[in-house]
Amino acid sequence: VLIAIGRDACTRNIGLETIGVKINEKNGKVPVNDEEQTNVPYVYAIGDILDGKLELTPVAIQAGRLLAQRLYGGSSRKCDYINVPTTVFTPLEYGSCGFPEEKAIEEYGKQNLEVYHSLFWPLEWTVPGRDNNTCYAKIICNKQDNNRVIGLHVLGPNAGEVTQGFAAAIKCGLTKELLDETIGIHPTCAEVFTTMDITKASGQDITQKGC
Repeated sequence: VLIAIGRDACTRNIGLETIGVKINEKNGKVPVNDEEQTNVPYVYAIGDILDGKLELTPVAIQAGRLLAQRLYGGSSRKCDYINVPTTVFTPLEYGSCGFPEEKAIEEYGKQNLEVYHSLFWPLEWTVPGRDNNTCYAKIICNKQDNNRVIGLHVLGPNAGEVTQGFAAAIKCGLTKELLDETIGIHPTCAEVFTTMDITKASGQDITQKGC
């Protein structure tokens, strides 16, 4: 049983209409520009209340910190809402950073992307004999930008830990070539990202026979 608990945007009774701040009438959320500024120049919004942004506490903290630095510290750094690592802590964890494949296609065009993927078998699953083709990893690369990794996805044990580490590399401009040049730690789940050589476009079999 999956229970999804959402958050309501309680913006309709706090007087925003009095000062002219626009909200999305469908969900009550507040549209902002890339500096968290609403349509009223002196009003800013951060966190879960933002229309079209991620509802994640670390994102709100980072956005608030950067906003304060821009307003009062002379900074120009903006919050990156794309390369955000996050994890669904289900029994088999799912982690991601960057674009989902569908969004990447919308943004860059399918012809400009290369998607590498693989199933993998965690070492700790070999003793109990668990299915060796349940865990999955995928990276989305922008062919027009030196095969830069713009999306990373992993389904497997400790996906949160794996995703957090690769998120820093993605922020630094990780490319497929750099992943290929990285020596993997054997036998780890994260190693799969250093050995990927099958693209989705090829249609080749990605099932595994060992860890």
